[in-house]
Amino acid sequence: MLGLKGRGIHQSSTGWTPVFVDVGAGTGELGVMSVGFMLPDDDNAVIWRGPRKSGLIRQFLIEVDWGELDYLIIDTPPGTSDEHISVAQYLKMVDIGAIVVTTPQEVSMQDVRKELNFCAKTKIRVIGVLENMNQLLIPLSHLNFVERKTGRDQTEYVRGVLQQCDLQQCDASITIFQCALDNSPQSMAARFNVPYLGALPLDPSLQRACESGTCLVCQCQQHSPAFTPFVRLVDTMLSIITANKAKIPSQA
Repeated sequence: MLGLKGRGIHQSSTGWTPVFVDVGAGTGELGVMSVGFMLPDDDNAVIWRGPRKSGLIRQFLIEVDWGELDYLIIDTPPGTSDEHISVAQYLKMVDIGAIVVTTPQEVSMQDVRKELNFCAKTKIRVIGVLENMNQLLIPLSHLNFVERKTGRDQTEYVRGVLQQCDLQQCDASITIFQCALDNSPQSMAARFNVPYLGALPLDPSLQRACESGTCLVCQCQQHSPAFTPFVRLVDTMLSIITANKAKIPSQA
């Protein structure tokens, strides 16, 4: 996803050196640490028990030469497993916040409700709930059209009609995962009294950017339906984080 396939970590006198993403001149640096850098093959499984996983998380936190950071982002797996408990324990003296990601299906929100309860019990501040895969957004010009009864391809005909109607700049919107209004990610966030950050649509160009390790913001902004909601979500998260930072008293 970050274009770091085949890269490795290095040891120095100050600790492990993160692998840095090329994010372009003048935009800062993004340093990355992952257990994937330590595996001989991308398809290798990591079969570790809790104590070993916990030990590696500790090493990533204290034995990596991160330098001066604006943000430390820890990507954890779904659920409330050893990784979450370790992070909560190792960073209990630091003001940390959780961005909880869900999709609209009940099977996903059931896990997320457990995560929100976990945050409440461990006193981790929830920055907000982010809804992923809210709907499928795709440019009309990228759609194929099939006649329902016969199965015949009617793409050329329909695109011709759309062109005459000047609809080429429109996106088709399809709600893939239906959920009731009183059981949506937004209503779930309200029940737990945490911010609802917004929704990110399913977008083929976002998927392609992730698969190829390219930057959505830099490469896809002209034709990606996900670009505007993606930037809006980032701005919302940063404003919440900045506002909460101002409330934290400085430590002597």
